[in-house]
Amino acid sequence: MPSNGVSSHILPTSATMVGVCMTVISISKIAHTHPGHILYGTLAIDSVLFLLSALLSFLSLRSGRSAMRYERWAEILFLAALGLVALASVVLAFEIL
Repeated sequence: MPSNGVSSHILPTSATMVGVCMTVISISKIAHTHPGHILYGTLAIDSVLFLLSALLSFLSLRSGRSAMRYERWAEILFLAALGLVALASVVLAFEIL
């Protein structure tokens, strides 16, 4: 029986966070702030982690036997990506100021 607890929250949130990462990259490029290629790369990797988290969350909701394993990996990737975006936001804040 699939668990709808965490996966049903991770899926929409991860998809939203992919958009947030893309928005930050786009706005900083349009505003010509140029915080550096490391930050752009970090946010790009972060959006891929959020995308993988959303995919695993979706698989967790759709699969039967492997639901808990997919959900666990979705949660781990989501938390890692969340930590990475927090780190990127601190770097961005101090480079802009």
